[in-house]
Amino acid sequence: MRTAPFEYHRAQDLDDALEWLAGDGDRDVKILAGGHSLLPLMKLKLATPTVLLDVQDVPELRGILLESGWVRIGALTRYVDLTRDATVGDSLPLLSQVAATVADIQVRNRGTIGGSLCHADPAADIPAAVLALDARLVLVGPRGERRVNLDEFTVAPFLTVLEPTEILTAIEFPIPLQSQQSTYLKRPHPASGYPVVGVAITGDASPHEPLSNVRVAVTGIGPKAYRAEKTEGTLKGQVPTPELFRAAADVAITEANMSDEPDLSYREQLTRVYVERALYQFYGGVA
Repeated sequence: MRTAPFEYHRAQDLDDALEWLAGDGDRDVKILAGGHSLLPLMKLKLATPTVLLDVQDVPELRGILLESGWVRIGALTRYVDLTRDATVGDSLPLLSQVAATVADIQVRNRGTIGGSLCHADPAADIPAAVLALDARLVLVGPRGERRVNLDEFTVAPFLTVLEPTEILTAIEFPIPLQSQQSTYLKRPHPASGYPVVGVAITGDASPHEPLSNVRVAVTGIGPKAYRAEKTEGTLKGQVPTPELFRAAADVAITEANMSDEPDLSYREQLTRVYVERALYQFYGGVA
């Protein structure tokens, strides 16, 4: 399969990239990062950009920095870098864990965190970690810089608030307290490795103390990854028990927008099972 004809430009820096995105209004410019999502769409003629803007050389999109209570991760950071970087491993172990589950080694060596978030695939791993860790996305355009959380950023499957003249430059994660623990559990699709359902949990996890600061994020179910806030409310202030986990899992299925799912009962049951299992994994087992 061949793509439709397009013009190729390799941006040298952020200003160069923004200039091409602004353009003259007659060009359909698409950003090329890792390429794992865009190029197959182009081969299927589902995406037909007139200009392919390669941002691999843009230095402003790279780097992992620890700065005043935040970890700033450049949008071009590859999944494999998230699994190997010491700062991510020490400060954001959940992000490292989630990145290690993405697809296969070939995808992890090319795919980027920014590319995943901008593609907005509802069955992607990274959004679960971004939501559970309360990260914010840094968007830069002609009008300057703005920050949004992922729930605001993702509108619907494959649709975001990113304007045609903007670029996602970084994702900023607040550094969790050292007492905070985390886990990620997913049911991978046997062919693609995408999560049929994935559950990320962060919080304080002492087996004999009430749970606090809990955040639960679910991906793979419904039109986009989501914070399970009612589930969090069920857990907060409660001492972990099997009964509590079952109750939280029952609440979790009421929060997902699964109205368009063709196999609704299966999806509901899968969500219930994996939320409960993730809670057991988070606590390391409850007697």
